[in-house]
Amino acid sequence: MKKLLLLTFLYSFSVSAQEYVDLFRVGYGQTYNNNFEGTDSSTYVKFFDVGFTFPVVLNKNHALIIGADFSRNNLQLFPDAEYTNLYSTNLKLGLASTWSEKWSTTIVLLPKIASDYNNISDDDFYFGGFALLKLKKNQNLKYRFGVYASQEAFGLFTTPILGWYYLSPNKRFEMDMSLPISADVSYKLGVISLGIDYFGIGRSYKVHYENLPTLYADLSSLEFAGYLQFNTVEESVLLRAKLGYSSNNYEMYAEGEKIDLGVSAFSFGDDRTQLNPSLKGGVFFKLEAIYRFHVKKKSEIEEPVSN
Repeated sequence: MKKLLLLTFLYSFSVSAQEYVDLFRVGYGQTYNNNFEGTDSSTYVKFFDVGFTFPVVLNKNHALIIGADFSRNNLQLFPDAEYTNLYSTNLKLGLASTWSEKWSTTIVLLPKIASDYNNISDDDFYFGGFALLKLKKNQNLKYRFGVYASQEAFGLFTTPILGWYYLSPNKRFEMDMSLPISADVSYKLGVISLGIDYFGIGRSYKVHYENLPTLYADLSSLEFAGYLQFNTVEESVLLRAKLGYSSNNYEMYAEGEKIDLGVSAFSFGDDRTQLNPSLKGGVFFKLEAIYRFHVKKKSEIEEPVSN
C-alpha cells in the first residue's frame, strides 16, 4: 500500500500531461572567451550545479517538497584578477496540493547562502520562493500561473511566471515553458532527443576581499542552447550535451548599494556605481545528467503489497 500511495501522489505531483518527475540533476560546463568591455582582457566561466527534489507524502492530495541545489561558478571578476569561486546553496521546502481534477498548486520556500564562502555571515543569507497555480486543460496540456521572488544583495527581485506544459499524443513532441525564467522544446527520436532550451537567471553573491570592503556580484544571465539527449536505462537516465550562447554578466558593486525593486528584466531606482567592466557574452558547452522517475511506467508494473 505504501508503494501505491507514493505512486498515486507522484502522479498528481507531476504535471498532468507530464508522466514523470525529475528527482536528480547534475551539470558541468564552461563559457569561452568572455571579453571585458573596453579592455583587451577576457575570462572564461566554469560552472557546476547539482540538485535533487523529492516529495514526502502527507495524504493522497498533499505532500511536502524537500530538496536542495548547489552551484559553483569560477571566473575573473575584474580584468587580470585571480579567479574567484562563487557558490550558492539553497534548500527547497514546500507543499504541492491537488484540489480537483483541473486545479493544483505548488508553493516552495528557497532560503539560500550565496557568496565566495569566505567569512560566511548572516549577510550571505537570502530568502526567496515561488508559488504556482496549475490548470489542466486536457490530457496533453496544462497551464501555469505564478510568481517568483527573492531577496538579493541588490534588493528585492520578483517576476511573474506564465507557462504551459504540452505533450503530443504520440509522446514525441514536448514543450515545457515557465516564462520568462525557462523554456524547453524537444522532439524524441527513439533513444535520442533533439531540443532547444532557454534559461534566464538573476542572482547575487557577496565577495570578501582581505583588508578591503565587501563587494557583491550581480549576475544576470540569459542562456540559449541546442542539445542532443540520450535516453538510457528505459528513459530513466538522461545524458544531455548542450551548446549555446550565454550573456553571463557579473557586475560588481559595493555592499549596501541597492535598487528600489527588480521586476523581471527591469530595475527601478538603480543609481549604483559599477566597479568592473561589463562582461560580453560567449559560447558555452555543458554536459548534464538527469534521473527521471516515470510515474505511469512504474504504476503499471508495481503490484499492490499489504502492510
